[in-house]
Amino acid sequence: MSNAIEVKDLYFSYGNEPILSKVAFSVHQGDFVSIIGANGAGKSTLLRLLLGELLPTAGDIRLFGQDVRRFKKWSKIGYVPQNGLSGGGDFPATAEEIVKANLFSQIGLFRFPKKVHRERTQQALELVDMGIYSKRLIGNLSGGQQQRVMLARVLVSDPEIMILDEPTTGVDAQSVQSLYELLFRLNHETGLTIVMVTHDVSRSADYVSRVLCLEEGSLVELDKVQVHDELSHKHKHPIGDEMKSQEGTDSHGNSAI
Repeated sequence: MSNAIEVKDLYFSYGNEPILSKVAFSVHQGDFVSIIGANGAGKSTLLRLLLGELLPTAGDIRLFGQDVRRFKKWSKIGYVPQNGLSGGGDFPATAEEIVKANLFSQIGLFRFPKKVHRERTQQALELVDMGIYSKRLIGNLSGGQQQRVMLARVLVSDPEIMILDEPTTGVDAQSVQSLYELLFRLNHETGLTIVMVTHDVSRSADYVSRVLCLEEGSLVELDKVQVHDELSHKHKHPIGDEMKSQEGTDSHGNSAI
């Protein structure tokens, strides 16, 4: 199975302040990966590096085998930001209009959407079980429903990777489980590769295929026992020489660190 994302010996600093140090991992096509870690561990910075918004201080990031510095096919990467509708929930637009807006580059300036654009919009909404709400104003939807619209907004462009930053923020508990079930279904039924930053270790662990943990600028992959220990606050992440001695491979034969 080929890699969608490859990160090797990644370092990043804001000025003289180191954020990430020798981070290395791969995300295979079809993976559903969660990235966990405490506030300030560098999770959002890592996402910005994967999205090309920041450039590495040292090391390599490859998307579909191409260096992120030269990567051009950004339509393959879908991004759902944290609080994607923050401050815009009262915007007078329907769910359909929010999703269709992500086809702007295909529709063209001052042009009306064609039948194919309308059909793709409806298909994206139906994929996230929001088809019957297409004409509903976004401000009249619940937090969980709004998040599904944001997923549809990304899916309408038919990405190969979806990157999500804390997708359950502001979503009620019942909708959180429903959202994870939806992401799990998208991953398994469509083969969509998903990378998700989350603090919700306990619930997300039941749905993801791999868990990566950022701590003090370094990254390790956790197995099921370590995830359980993480939830019990017992897991200690190896550092220094101890980390090197524990380096192993993940289920795909790649370095787990």
